[in-house]
Amino acid sequence: MATEAPAAEAPAEEKKKKPILLIILGVLGVVVIAVGVAFGTLYFSGYYEKKAEIAAMDKVDELEAAAAKAKDEAPQKTKKEAPEATKFEKNYMQMEKDLMTNITGSKKVMVVQVALMTHYDNRVFDNIKKHEFAIRSAILDVMRQTTEPETAKPEFRKQLAEKIKDTMNEMLEKLEDFGGVEEVFFTSFVMQ
Repeated sequence: MATEAPAAEAPAEEKKKKPILLIILGVLGVVVIAVGVAFGTLYFSGYYEKKAEIAAMDKVDELEAAAAKAKDEAPQKTKKEAPEATKFEKNYMQMEKDLMTNITGSKKVMVVQVALMTHYDNRVFDNIKKHEFAIRSAILDVMRQTTEPETAKPEFRKQLAEKIKDTMNEMLEKLEDFGGVEEVFFTSFVMQ
């Protein structure tokens, strides 16, 4: 009888394991079906297509923004409205403060007021205002190097204006990667 009792207990243990195993498999099956139904519903309702469209639109927006930023990096020339030909509009700005310096090797003083012209938009003038101190310093260095015999030359003012323009553009290119000053005019020029 001892041999029959263990054999009877073995089928009982297998019967207990089978319902637990069946319950676990049933729960897993229900979870898999629920997840499949959820993803299938989202797929057939077009949810993933909308996300792809939104992602594509976001990518296009990013590219357009990058292109606009690259375009905005350098100031653009402003065009005049003229039917016969394309002409660029001239924009002017006068520096607010006078520039005053001694003439090298002389007791004379030079005092000038400068106006600037560009065909580009107002960003050139904004950059000049932003870096006014550095630009004024560079211009004063150019003016300070002037000698009295140079001031007697007939082309002195044109040459000085050209040197100031070149100096301003060098400073702007160094500080903002773009110059843009096309002409320098003296609105006031005094030497005493």
